[in-house]
Amino acid sequence: MKTPAREKFSSQASPEVLASLRAIADSQGRQFQAVLDEALRDYIDRQQKQQPRRHAMAAFASSLEEFDSLYRELAK
Repeated sequence: MKTPAREKFSSQASPEVLASLRAIADSQGRQFQAVLDEALRDYIDRQQKQQPRRHAMAAFASSLEEFDSLYRELAK
């Protein structure tokens, strides 16, 4: 499998954001740059599509299936 091309860049972020990203990378056994790339892609996707993410909609659909009668009662 071919590794995608990477381009170095320099930026700044709050220490809390960087610490959270590092913690996520460590907990998942992934490289920091992979987690950062995923976060940037997710942000770009949200900005370009202005639509809910697939996993959010899947969770919503599952919730509707499970609690449909409850939601109908609460809506009354």
